[in-house]
Amino acid sequence: MELEQINAIERATRYGRGEVLRIGVAVIFLVGIMLYVRAIGADAPNIVLLVAAAMIGGYMAMNIGANDVANNVGPAVGSKALTLAGAIAIAAIFEASGALIAGGDVVSTIKKGIIDPGLIGDANTFIWLMIAALLAAALWLNTATYIGAPVSTTHSIVGGVMGAGIAAGGPAIVDWGQFGQIAASWVISPVLGGAIAAFSLYLIKRRITYKRDIAEAAKYNVPIFVAIMAWVFSTYLVLKGLSKIVEVGLLPAIGLGALVGAGIWWLTRWLINRHSASVKNSKAGVDTLFTIPLIFAAALLSFAHGANDVANAVGPLAAINEAVLQGGVAAKAAIPSWVLLVGAAGIALGLALFGPKLIRTVGSEITELDRMRAFCVAMAAAVTVIVASQLGLPVSSTHIAIGGVFGVGFLREHLKTTYRQKIDEIEAHYGGEDRGELERVLKEFEEASFEEKGEILKNLKNLKSRSGSQSVISKRDRKALKKVYRQDLVKRSAVFRIVAAWLITVPLSGLLAAMLFFTIRGMLLP
Repeated sequence: MELEQINAIERATRYGRGEVLRIGVAVIFLVGIMLYVRAIGADAPNIVLLVAAAMIGGYMAMNIGANDVANNVGPAVGSKALTLAGAIAIAAIFEASGALIAGGDVVSTIKKGIIDPGLIGDANTFIWLMIAALLAAALWLNTATYIGAPVSTTHSIVGGVMGAGIAAGGPAIVDWGQFGQIAASWVISPVLGGAIAAFSLYLIKRRITYKRDIAEAAKYNVPIFVAIMAWVFSTYLVLKGLSKIVEVGLLPAIGLGALVGAGIWWLTRWLINRHSASVKNSKAGVDTLFTIPLIFAAALLSFAHGANDVANAVGPLAAINEAVLQGGVAAKAAIPSWVLLVGAAGIALGLALFGPKLIRTVGSEITELDRMRAFCVAMAAAVTVIVASQLGLPVSSTHIAIGGVFGVGFLREHLKTTYRQKIDEIEAHYGGEDRGELERVLKEFEEASFEEKGEILKNLKNLKSRSGSQSVISKRDRKALKKVYRQDLVKRSAVFRIVAAWLITVPLSGLLAAMLFFTIRGMLLP
């Protein structure tokens, strides 16, 4: 066989070998959970159910790490502020730290209060219900990760609990008002996240990149934007990430965040002034100033995510553990340290093994992200969660982050299309009569600040058109150009795939959970 053919075969099988290795490590992790729980719970009744639930909880945690964590680090990787390996290392450490340090001692066993546990009197039925819900959510997350669709783990477990609950106790068991709020979040989360991210990016452009002296504008404005981010993230971390350790109200959290923000403003300003000679007068030069803030944003988002979303994996597991040991159904359940450890280790391992696919999807497959755009996505994630929490709006961190990516992408489309239209106006004004003058005006327009561009266009409109206002580019060609911009800046196929996955998450998880509940109950009934 030719050497070239052998190399081709090796390249074709390399992916398969890597996939087998990842699956093998995941299986070893689940077997380790089985042995560990069997050892610590040897005298517990229904130990087989507890072991099975622990393994499913570990599987769920790995899928959370593979799918949901990409939202925290994907923009940083896509903007090249972090390498893929560096992002995985940072996220794994801070996700696990958030779960173990601030994961809490007590969680709601019925996520978001979607069903009434009082209508499930039998402990065994409750255990089967939670196992079915947990397994259904994990299977759907696994499928979504495989197809490259970042989805909400919270919505997955809500759908699973609702579907298994209906199978166990009928439609009356569901709090349909609560479900309506969750359904509303499908729209609220991405729209709010996208709007805040787009607004943040527009402010950065107006204050920095649309100025004639970009470097000088950056020296003044970048410390302000970084300080705002530090303020927002400090408030976010206190309210969400550390709420299980110490209870702090909104105003004290905002005040503490403001103090941190002031300190970061002074430090950033000092650093930029110290290295001002190395800041180039270009967008690329200013873009590098957002590298360190993005790294900190990825770490803090991962910590807060681990502290909050670990409940998606260990909440049902804690409920099953309580039911097995106490023989009853509880609305709240203490989380044993071993349960938190399963959740933390599973999230970190799932991220390391299967996270790169979704990280690439979020970071580069929807729209091109530089560090300024990624900074705005991170800012939107923190601001939206704080605002929504105080207003009592149920939102998904996944939908917020992806909405932020959509927001900056669609803003870029709008700005580029608008810029092209302004160039058309200038070209139409001169109509090809004086090419030298046209090129001079176009160069002046390109180098002008945002305000100066407006003055140039205003002056041209006040003058009589030299060519009857006939545009050099026809309307048909302009529409075609707009279509090209849309295809290049935001990939519609990615948008449709992700939105479709969002819409079917709850019903599909619910249907799958109901089927699993009937299957499990049928297998265990005498």
